[in-house]
Amino acid sequence: MRSSLRITRRLALLVAAASAVPAWASEPPALLNVSYDIARELYKQLNPAFAAAWKAKTGQAVTINQSHGGSTKQIGAVIGGLEADVVTMNQATDVDQLASAGYTPADWRSRFPNGAAPYSSTMLMLVRKGNPKGIKDWSDLGRAGVQVIMPNPKVTGNGRYGYLAIYGSVLAQGGTEAQAKELVTKVLANVPVLDGGGRGATTTFTQRGIGDVLVTFEAECELIENEFGKGQYEVINPTTSVEADAPVALVDKVVAKKGSQQLAKAYLDFLWSPEAQEIIARNNFRPRDAAALKKHAHRFAPIKLFSVDQTLGGWPKVSKTHFADGALYDQIMAGIKR
Repeated sequence: MRSSLRITRRLALLVAAASAVPAWASEPPALLNVSYDIARELYKQLNPAFAAAWKAKTGQAVTINQSHGGSTKQIGAVIGGLEADVVTMNQATDVDQLASAGYTPADWRSRFPNGAAPYSSTMLMLVRKGNPKGIKDWSDLGRAGVQVIMPNPKVTGNGRYGYLAIYGSVLAQGGTEAQAKELVTKVLANVPVLDGGGRGATTTFTQRGIGDVLVTFEAECELIENEFGKGQYEVINPTTSVEADAPVALVDKVVAKKGSQQLAKAYLDFLWSPEAQEIIARNNFRPRDAAALKKHAHRFAPIKLFSVDQTLGGWPKVSKTHFADGALYDQIMAGIKR
């Protein structure tokens, strides 16, 4: 009887211990990568590559979940409670905003190589077959009768980089701030729709048939051709354009809560691996790996690039001068008669 009682008690203890283990403890770990619109297809390929590499190394299966949208909106969502383990953005100001809110350290750039940007891109123009408006450079976007499609610079990095490509092109070629403001004002006056993200702008141009030219990332141009058919559009390479670094960061506040820091860091480290750099290059983003860049050089427009730091004074100055409430962008838009 006593033996049976001891066995019964042990079984009860085992059942109690098992019920105390949270349900997720036996499930494969999962990460959430909050990213920007145009990187959607890229991470569809990078995520399974990382999962396979991680399983080969550790024997552990892992799930990578994605969230995409306008970059500034995405950062706002993380600060508002979206539990991202990592963010993969297209401009430093968004990650700086995350740092200001206490979600990642102010020195986030020093945690990974290349200022924590595993690749870069630039801004080009996409026109309809035959280039009916004869667009050759940024200055043509300010001509009367040219409709320009680009996302809203207030809420998306795509729009911000497009604005800066146009504005900075004047300075990079020896023009003045006044001339740069004049051109970007003319271009913004030609924008009939300001979408909330890069993918929305692409939809407006391709599916809704609005506009003569789409200002977008270099990588988006081939995606559009692949989706809607070769020969429907033409890529226009401007004389000069902005270099668009794509920074990444751990969301420390979240990974500490979830216990996912090691996995999240390994995920971001993977982006600099030869395998990931090859995938990045195949998707027309400019890799940091010299061999991958050389191998895929034919994919990238042979144009002169300028940086935000060298030509425009750096992101803190750009944010304050151009995109803060009441700054130059708001002033320009307030003066445009629709």
